[in-house]
Amino acid sequence: MNLDNLDQIKKLDKDDVAGSVSLLGEQIKQVVNDTKNIKLPASYKKVDKIFINGMGGSNLGAWVLKRLFADQLRIPVEILDGYTVPKQVDKNTLFLFSSYSGTTEEVLSTFKEVKKRKAKMLILASGGPLEKRAKKENIPGFIFDPKFNPSTQPRIGLGYSIFGMLHLFGKLGFIKLGKNEITDILKQLDLGNKKLQLSSKINSNPAKKMAKKLHGRMPILVGAEFLMGNVHIFRNQVTETCKTFASFLELPDLNHFAMEGLKYPSTNPKNMLFFFIDSNLYHKRIVQRAHLTKKVVRQNGIEVFDLHLKTKTKLLQSFELLQYGTWLTYYLGILNNVNPAEVPFVSWFKKQLSKHPFRG
Repeated sequence: MNLDNLDQIKKLDKDDVAGSVSLLGEQIKQVVNDTKNIKLPASYKKVDKIFINGMGGSNLGAWVLKRLFADQLRIPVEILDGYTVPKQVDKNTLFLFSSYSGTTEEVLSTFKEVKKRKAKMLILASGGPLEKRAKKENIPGFIFDPKFNPSTQPRIGLGYSIFGMLHLFGKLGFIKLGKNEITDILKQLDLGNKKLQLSSKINSNPAKKMAKKLHGRMPILVGAEFLMGNVHIFRNQVTETCKTFASFLELPDLNHFAMEGLKYPSTNPKNMLFFFIDSNLYHKRIVQRAHLTKKVVRQNGIEVFDLHLKTKTKLLQSFELLQYGTWLTYYLGILNNVNPAEVPFVSWFKKQLSKHPFRG
């Protein structure tokens, strides 16, 4: 597959994933505009913990929020991904139900119990049963129209998820995000699209170049600190968009166990590669650890690639990585000769489950 052959690519990309990827900035602008008049109860500011329940693409924004804004959040943020409500959830809890479609079974299943516990409830969705419950029970939140995500895939519509959460929590005073910071993000995304978009030839397109290098291998993504939410996104996009299995490890934790697992099976050098997300904004000890970890990986015969983020702030690096990773995984999916939107096994799985409806 030639990544510069737009006709070939468009035959595979029947759902216009490339269009959605290029519209990340427009998604963000829409959220900023559409959330201006949202008012949240003053009592929602008087909580001592935050829980966010979301699955798959609908919890990716939560991971970014938790890791990127760790130096601002004064109360703990917990991310749920299942059917049960932890005992800690009570009247002093802010509980966000996050479902891109508004139909996610696991998220809906916790609704009655969270209401029973008298938690402060918020909703982030594009419609479905969650929107109906929000209107029926007067639950505040953000119901968005995903008009800038023609692919309809949550993992490609992260402008809605990430900025939807940022603006809801910003209104409650849990985080601060200035107008100038948003302007800087949008400028950066415009510049990034010029380098990474479909019309940019492979010789000058870093995402296309890296996709060629990763093709046919299982990537192990390595990151740290404020970027781990983005690494989580990157892993999900590799698996869903490219239909390629991937995993991730976090520094410094991996230095205490994972390096000893590189030797076997003996096929590791053939099948696996390590992809490091490097930042000069990491703790200086993390930078040293990353350098040494790459040496250990190479000593085991496993190839190492890395991405050196170039922007100047943690916030900008987060969106630099988000844009780069989304384009890279798009091109890797094309190289795998698959429709980058379709998720056939996830769709099959949901269909099978629907034959035995959950009565929660």
